[in-house]
Amino acid sequence: MIKNIIRSIIQIIALFLICVPAFALSDAYKNNIYNTGELKPVDSVLKVKVGEPAPGFTLPSISGEKVSLSQFKGKKNVVLSFVPAAWTPICSDQWPGYNLARRFFEENDAVLLGITVDNIPTLYAWTNQMGKLWFPVLSDFWPHGAVAGIYGVLRTDGVTERALFVIDKEGILRYAHAGDINKRPELGALVTELKKLKDK
Repeated sequence: MIKNIIRSIIQIIALFLICVPAFALSDAYKNNIYNTGELKPVDSVLKVKVGEPAPGFTLPSISGEKVSLSQFKGKKNVVLSFVPAAWTPICSDQWPGYNLARRFFEENDAVLLGITVDNIPTLYAWTNQMGKLWFPVLSDFWPHGAVAGIYGVLRTDGVTERALFVIDKEGILRYAHAGDINKRPELGALVTELKKLKDK
């Protein structure tokens, strides 16, 4: 039991460190990042409810494969990470930061799916500049923002909220949060929710 407590403390400390910039951007990459300025913190209303089935979807990924939420049912817990747009400052730091947390996801039997409304060529170029990501990156480009719209995280300007959803192996939504688009989300709540699912 003490070993489990120590392991949990170490994981939380490691995840806390992810809140700082995850990697040093090359000058060439930095020059390609578009500064959006301060945006309205939240500009949509969630359409999904915790405790209800998560809406299904199938989206293309940068690997060329289509990824469906249903393919993980009965196999993995799923974390959906919606980010507003490629080539923007916080998004370009948030996803590479999850590389440091890969072990945490694996230990909690979870897969991460990254979703934006950008098209595949844009996502391909952006993620290549970021470096290798361990999780699938999906395009909700066409019909534009259809999945984001179903979840209630499509903003009036056509990008998505910075949102996290946790879906259990049975396809039930267990956590939903759309935070301030101008801030990188803290992982404390995600840690708590995934550990709850593991301990069930």
